[in-house]
Amino acid sequence: MARKLENRTALVTGANRGIGLAIAKAYASEGAKVLLAGRNEAALKRLQAEIAAAGGQAKVFAADLEDAASVRALAASIKREFPSLDVFVANAASLGARVPLVRYPLETWRQSLRINVEANLILLGELDALFKASDSARIILLSANVATQGKATTGSYAVSKAALEAMARIYIVESKGTPIRVNIVSPGPTRTEMRARAAPEENPMSIKPPEALAPLFVELATRECQRQGEWLNADDWLAGRTAAARPV
Repeated sequence: MARKLENRTALVTGANRGIGLAIAKAYASEGAKVLLAGRNEAALKRLQAEIAAAGGQAKVFAADLEDAASVRALAASIKREFPSLDVFVANAASLGARVPLVRYPLETWRQSLRINVEANLILLGELDALFKASDSARIILLSANVATQGKATTGSYAVSKAALEAMARIYIVESKGTPIRVNIVSPGPTRTEMRARAAPEENPMSIKPPEALAPLFVELATRECQRQGEWLNADDWLAGRTAAARPV
């Protein structure tokens, strides 16, 4: 049986744990060459070895997404090795502090914006030519329901995700007429370290594991997927509900 991502090259940020790790493993199992990006090089190398042991392909690109120079260096390394890029999953994110806005630490606020927004802005700009060199580039940005909910103590995380969604809308318009397709996924409650920090009172076994999201991310990364400019609620999609998608 043909694998869904055969001969495709995919960049996944924050690939060393949680949702990013699950996506990277799923992409490799479907035949993609996966570029593993993140700060924890040791964890990325362990994942690379696991993927290789299973017969897949992966390459490690250690980068600090909070640092603009490091993000540009990541993009430069990718451009040196690859003439095109088929898939970009913007997964890496900073939760920030869980405090009211009026007491929000300014540096924590800025840190979230650097990781959640500015790093992705740099990568879109630096890798745009590689996306356009692909015959079917697929960009998947991870957002969250709080981007539009106005939920207390979500602070810089909610604001940065709202900014990311606005950035996606602009990029969709500006890349019209190209092979690029851009979609947003809101994963919903998922059993990750970030979720444990955001909702410490929650029983982690009551929510889905990251692996449950893999089929959605695989579908969005395929050549055949023609979705464009959609915001997808992962829980609705997994349940087969028709309201799973709306315009970005």
